[in-house]
Amino acid sequence: MRQARDVIREECEVLKMTDKQIKEIMCRLHNDLKKGLSRADHDKATVKCWITYIQDLPNGKERGKFLALDLGGTNFRVLIINLGENHFDMQSKIYAIPKHIMTGTGIALFDHIAECLANFMKEHGVYEERLALGFTFSFPLKQLGLTKGVLQRWTKGFSCSGVVGEDVVQGLKDAIARRGDVQIDICAILNDTTGTLMSCAWKNHNCKIGLIVGTGSNACYVEKTANCELFDGEPEKEELLINTEWGAFGDDGSLDFVRTEFDREVDVTSINPGKQIQEKMISGMYLGELVRLALVKFTRMGLLFGGQGSDLLFEGGSFYTKYVSEIESDKPGDFTSCMEVLEELGLSHASDADMAAVRYVCECVSRRAAHLVSAGIATLLNKMNEPRVTVGIDGSVYRFHPHFHTLMCEKIAQLVRPGLQFDLMLSEDGSGRGAALVAAVACREAEQGS
Repeated sequence: MRQARDVIREECEVLKMTDKQIKEIMCRLHNDLKKGLSRADHDKATVKCWITYIQDLPNGKERGKFLALDLGGTNFRVLIINLGENHFDMQSKIYAIPKHIMTGTGIALFDHIAECLANFMKEHGVYEERLALGFTFSFPLKQLGLTKGVLQRWTKGFSCSGVVGEDVVQGLKDAIARRGDVQIDICAILNDTTGTLMSCAWKNHNCKIGLIVGTGSNACYVEKTANCELFDGEPEKEELLINTEWGAFGDDGSLDFVRTEFDREVDVTSINPGKQIQEKMISGMYLGELVRLALVKFTRMGLLFGGQGSDLLFEGGSFYTKYVSEIESDKPGDFTSCMEVLEELGLSHASDADMAAVRYVCECVSRRAAHLVSAGIATLLNKMNEPRVTVGIDGSVYRFHPHFHTLMCEKIAQLVRPGLQFDLMLSEDGSGRGAALVAAVACREAEQGS
């Protein structure tokens, strides 16, 4: 049986990136970040580096009651947050977005959200109050101001008509106005990456990078305003938050030298072929499928499961990313979770050698994802060149994968410039609390300015 194991290991070599390849990726990303920030190259840039118009991080003095709305996937959340001295009370409710609304009209989407907002305010006894709201909108957004953001394209299974190219804040304002029953001031629109940074910065003033490794992958960071050529506000503040939208890194072919047949297959069968190439190598929406495609190949080669697959194994999307985390959570030599997963997939005939191979494939795919993310974070740290930076991180892959944090710590340490120190901090509810904090900071600034 040794031979099958060796062949699988050889086949998985394509999922390993050498240090030389990683350095090349960092070099390419650094160039793409510079293009995104520059006025001359921005339109052609794949990594857009959108300006967020957020120039102030929380200072811990924010007070009051705020609403937050978090829209970034098949569910959305409404939150009410009460900020006091060194504490905050937060209550939230999750609402589903039915499939027909995800693929219907923009008006129907915003009406559905506005209805849920009104119901939430009734339930929490603030139906009569006028409240500020921070809106987390986790799709590629071109920001034109703190409360103006134009949707660039839908991702994550959404395709609502009449929203791409439009201001989503206006879409929500119009829906609230159509109801005419609640008073909500939308103070800011942001994405989940920005929210993650803001949420961590409330506790840790060194937090200057926000990272999401979940259904999607993205990062934002604090850049010197002087480097942001597209910023047309008042440059009185030296720093500005940049939303990189780095999931699109590689859309121009710059990652092709490390992509595999499995990556190409995932891309071709996705709803957005040719787009979000880096994200498809990193995020929770795709990691399980990458593993499944490798397992299918090895089964067809007769190297796994005695050449006998199952209907489920051969069905796209059947190997969830959570399976990867579960399988890698088993101690070495213990296959309890792996056995449960394979039984769910109709592969109860798997041997111990098969299970060891399945685990190995999972490890290769998740390690590569961690290394790609680490290359990105190290690129940002080197670009910022600050002595100590905390990276605020959220997302299901980082949160639930048993080794992702350790893999990232080890790799980033190898890749950052000597003397630069960093910490990785798990965000507590960036997209919810972070949105309320952006609204709170906006209100704080408005009060100071008035």
